[in-house]
Amino acid sequence: MAAAGSIQPTPAPRRGRLALYLDLIRWNRPAGWLLLLWPTLGALWFAAGGWPGWHLLAVFVIGTILMRSAGCCVNDVADRDFDRHVKRTAKRPVTSGEVSVPEALTVGAVLALAAFALVLTTNRLTVLMSFSALAVTLVYPFAKRFVSVPQAVLGIAFSFGIPMAFAAVRDSVPPVAWWLLAGNLFWVLAYDTEYAMVDRDDDLKIGMKTSAITFGRLDVAIVMASYAIFLAIWTVIGAAAGLGAALYLGIGIAAAQALWHWRLIHDRTREGCFRAFRLNHWLGFAVFAGIVAGYALR
Repeated sequence: MAAAGSIQPTPAPRRGRLALYLDLIRWNRPAGWLLLLWPTLGALWFAAGGWPGWHLLAVFVIGTILMRSAGCCVNDVADRDFDRHVKRTAKRPVTSGEVSVPEALTVGAVLALAAFALVLTTNRLTVLMSFSALAVTLVYPFAKRFVSVPQAVLGIAFSFGIPMAFAAVRDSVPPVAWWLLAGNLFWVLAYDTEYAMVDRDDDLKIGMKTSAITFGRLDVAIVMASYAIFLAIWTVIGAAAGLGAALYLGIGIAAAQALWHWRLIHDRTREGCFRAFRLNHWLGFAVFAGIVAGYALR
């Protein structure tokens, strides 16, 4: 029994279900879905040769947000036993026990079904490709246990909106779509390695496989090379489409940001690496803006 007059600590208020679900899908951290959105929309503009129309724009914007949110649910369930040992993730709703595993999976399934309903308004090829996209999304959380560079798997998952955009516009997926996907995969490798560098010490203790661990002291060099490959491939494709100076300006702004990221990560501090990762969506936006402006001025 507490001594008379002692002050008992006030327990933290329990969050409502909506607040927990919004935390589960990282609603207050839009950088995650923006990283998926800009290359997907860039591909949509390439596929359509400019403005793709409101219908497809809405399908891919809303669908991207929904699928990223569903992916967060699956990822948190898969990683719940690992996340409690990592400083940055220990308080996630599933890891902390505030949201149960069945509950998180139900939320993820509802979001994925909503995204699928949007895909059903496109064409048969896009619908069929959505199953492959879902499969890669489900595989990624478990790749971190077996694949030395699981960021490559994430790169495919985060880039699958590119061929789907071509499928939705053209009812076919030409080689250029796969080149765009390959280029974007290197961007994902760059920014998710920065992300992995934040948790490297914790991941080493728990036996998680990441590119930051696999690359070792070459991590910064490989991140910068990956940025360069991404920008080079997308520049060549944009130049072939005749997008001209506007594209080059967007690519130049993106390249300047990549050089700034080198300054943030070269000392490998948690703060610098996380800041570089968190701001990567601006690099993607610069490339997308260059594509849009290029088509508008062509």
